[in-house]
Amino acid sequence: MLTSLLTIYIASTIQPDLDLNYNQINNPQYEQSISTASFGFENLSKKLQAPSKDPTKISPIIGAKGIMAIDRNSGITLYEKNAHSRMPIASITKLMTATIIIEENQFDEIITVSNKANSTGGSTMNLHTSEQITVENALKGLLINSANDSAIALAEHNAGSVDLFVEKMNKRAIELGLVNTHYSNPTGLDNPNNYSSPADVAKLANYIYNNKKIQEITNTKSIDVLSSDAKFTHQLENTNELLKNEFLHVKGMKTGSTDGAGLCFVAVAEKEP
Repeated sequence: MLTSLLTIYIASTIQPDLDLNYNQINNPQYEQSISTASFGFENLSKKLQAPSKDPTKISPIIGAKGIMAIDRNSGITLYEKNAHSRMPIASITKLMTATIIIEENQFDEIITVSNKANSTGGSTMNLHTSEQITVENALKGLLINSANDSAIALAEHNAGSVDLFVEKMNKRAIELGLVNTHYSNPTGLDNPNNYSSPADVAKLANYIYNNKKIQEITNTKSIDVLSSDAKFTHQLENTNELLKNEFLHVKGMKTGSTDGAGLCFVAVAEKEP
């Protein structure tokens, strides 16, 4: 059953222009009120026009709990459903994990995989304890294979511990104006304090998709990556099966699936040339 599918055509004009007091996140009264993210669309040119549905076509049947679809050129919202409601997002969480790494680390840095990373459950790229691998290859495992072991290894490499890395994730969420988002881990494994909204996910996805390396990685169908000493080979298969569908013109970005979140999806697609 699809419970939290997030279908998003990302708008390049979304701006991280909101402020949020972090202390509000853990305030019970604040939890009861759903904040509405502002995308600053008032700054868009009135001449920009968004695509419109062909009236001769049948409307799609969408069973997702929350949806945000945005035209990337104009920034206009094409469709939304519970766009500002908080919900679990599974491995969509890894977009923030990747954001911190992209902003603070170099691709050629060497990560040493800990036993904690190696023993992380769920989807993995099969990292080995004490294995050394570049940040770039670990990032590919994170975004292509949705690797939880890579998420932990990257977090520990960046901040020294997972807890300190999660603090960075929440701080960055505030800075980006993600008003209905909170993280409890870098993997997206189920936790009641790990959630976001379709609107916030769209905002974050738009932000990180402006990075050329992210565009390249999330559009990769499959690839083999090596440990630094070439002792270990990791075969990565993209969890985004729509990359194989040429009709839909999907260019990325991220899938997610847990028992609590159901199936989640962030997509960047282009209209037919």
